[in-house]
Amino acid sequence: MFYKGLIEKYRKFLPVTEQTPIISLHEGNTPLIKARNLPTQIGLIGEIYFKFEGMNPTGSFKDRGMTMAVSKAVEARSKAVVCASTGNTSASAAAYAARAGVKCVVLIPEGKIALGKLSQAVMHGAEVLEIDGNFDDALDFARELSVKYRLTLVNSVNPFRIEGQKTASYEICESLKQSPDYQFMPVGNAGNITAYWKGYKDYNKAEPSKYALPKMMGFQAAGSAPIVEGRPIAKPETIATAIRIGNPASWKTAEEARDESRGVIDKVTDDEILEAYRIVAATEGIFCEPASASSIAGLIKYVRQGYFKNNEPIKVVCVLTGHGLKDPDTAVATAVKPKKVKANMKDIIDAIGL
Repeated sequence: MFYKGLIEKYRKFLPVTEQTPIISLHEGNTPLIKARNLPTQIGLIGEIYFKFEGMNPTGSFKDRGMTMAVSKAVEARSKAVVCASTGNTSASAAAYAARAGVKCVVLIPEGKIALGKLSQAVMHGAEVLEIDGNFDDALDFARELSVKYRLTLVNSVNPFRIEGQKTASYEICESLKQSPDYQFMPVGNAGNITAYWKGYKDYNKAEPSKYALPKMMGFQAAGSAPIVEGRPIAKPETIATAIRIGNPASWKTAEEARDESRGVIDKVTDDEILEAYRIVAATEGIFCEPASASSIAGLIKYVRQGYFKNNEPIKVVCVLTGHGLKDPDTAVATAVKPKKVKANMKDIIDAIGL
């Protein structure tokens, strides 16, 4: 059957009607890739799977929520959508707004957005405004615009975003024929951990014996870890721009997901993120953006700490929220530089080591 996007596939689980115009780029249906080498390399007994959300149309998980948010905005006859963004939300909002034929306004923090993401928003025709402030400042302005001027806010505080994003849990359960034991994932504005937990609870409610609830293991960057620190961070800093957020909009629901699942929300350093970023690319052939690698960094950290004490095999899903091509500058800046050789076969063979 021809795949038409996640709203059509999961319509009975979503707040849509026959009157809802479906704005879709055939998002969802992303691969759950089983790791071949990482478990042995890090010393984990069990299976690791990567939910590679970078395979969505605009290259990130944001498309799952945006198809819902923009569809409902069009249903409400909104003439414009607005968002604050560190990158991926702007790319997704701009693409779906273009598809719907409505205006998109994007507020971004000055100098804090990867060029790969900014280029998408610009190419899709969004009105992009760079403000002198951080993401949290941008979100405050976006909220105010949505209230005073009746623009539709499509950040993760929009409940339809959460509804769309929860479908990733459905896909994981369908692929594994069960729930994972643990899910490791990045936490930025915290809407995604909220959404996944909602999705797992949906499946658990339908078939509790088959779909047990996983432990939700969320990770913030150490320089941008307000939930871990228990306070907003005025000037968050991390190389992982997608989770450089000092006051998450879904803070409370993220804590609920953590507590209800008996999981954790912890932090990883930029060095740990970059280590994981390189490992998954070099050992598994999967190129994710730095923020995505915080899920793998968290898993490696917890394996090294001896968190998994028994020797029973477990199933772990690491959510990779965005494609590595979203932030090519980081890859180029942190990768091993190409070797320079003379244009002759001997020097080439010597460099290769044949």
